[in-house]
Amino acid sequence: MEEKVKKSLEKVRPILQRDGGDVEFVGIDDGVVKVKMRGACGTCPGALMTIKMVIEQTLKEDVPEVKEVVGV
Repeated sequence: MEEKVKKSLEKVRPILQRDGGDVEFVGIDDGVVKVKMRGACGTCPGALMTIKMVIEQTLKEDVPEVKEVVGV
C-alpha cells in the first residue's frame, strides 16, 4: 500500500511544485496517510484545503484503502 500511495503522490507533486511547494510522505497508520507540506505549501493558509481537496481525493481514487489524509 505504501508504494501505491507514494506513486499517487507523484501525480499531485507537479501541481504543488508549480506554486513553489511540495508534499512529503510521512507514513500510513490504519488507512490514514500522513503527509508534510513543504516549501510555499508549508506556510500557505490553504494547505489544509489542498490536503483534503487535491491530495486526499487523488489518493482515494488511486488507492481505495486510504481512509483519510492528514497533515503533520
